[in-house]
Amino acid sequence: MRYQRTLLRSKGFKISQLQILLADSLTIFWGEWLDLRVRLVQIAASGLVSPLIYILAFGLGLGSSIRPGSGISGNYDNYLEFILPGMVALSSMTISFAGTTFSICGDRLFTNTFEEFLLVPIHPLALHIGKMLAGVVRGLMTSSSVILVALLLTGNWNFLHPLFLLLLVLNCTVFAGLGVIVGLSVRSLESVGFYNNFVIIPMSFLGATFFDPGTLPAALKVVVYFLPLTYASIGLRAAAHLPLSQFPWYSVPILLVMAIALSLWGGYKFAHQQD
Repeated sequence: MRYQRTLLRSKGFKISQLQILLADSLTIFWGEWLDLRVRLVQIAASGLVSPLIYILAFGLGLGSSIRPGSGISGNYDNYLEFILPGMVALSSMTISFAGTTFSICGDRLFTNTFEEFLLVPIHPLALHIGKMLAGVVRGLMTSSSVILVALLLTGNWNFLHPLFLLLLVLNCTVFAGLGVIVGLSVRSLESVGFYNNFVIIPMSFLGATFFDPGTLPAALKVVVYFLPLTYASIGLRAAAHLPLSQFPWYSVPILLVMAIALSLWGGYKFAHQQD
């Protein structure tokens, strides 16, 4: 990589630090993509199981006894319509986090190739961004399957609205970034289970996927609005079902700031990683 930069400079090309960072990030991502592309169907299907179970149990089962207006705000024909955007947020969170975490853990704890990876002469932030982009792709592949189910069940094409897709990408970015940090921090697969049990699973149920946080008592709202999945769920739900005048625009900058903060933290972790 350094040889290519030197060659370009010798021919009169000026390369900015941002261009170098982007090129290095895409190089790391490409290495991940070579592995991902042979498992596209497996990845897309693996994260679809839990959302389908939730859709059947809560949306079609329990949801048949929940009438519009009872505990949820907004004009929804049924409870299934209410939870489907949350299922998209949930699936993207789970696979973005888990796929990224286990990918890094596999390199660190089993294949013993991570030490060589750290010796690559590129910026630590590029290492984080490259790994994070692979996690985003994992999350998008899985959530696209859930979106397809939502389209078949509701016929609501707002699930493909640009604002809906923007929030989906931001949600994947946040949890892929968190997955990178956890993958760099844990010392065993059992530790990954700890984070999954005490962070991801509680957030799955408390992140506004199954309920409207506006109906909660004030004390519980503090907890719910502390979770990044909450902003993804309410934003995706609004993008799918509400007019732009009622869209919670604050959810976009909040998720963006979280993604940037996690990227800086991840870059710091890579710069100081000792394996």
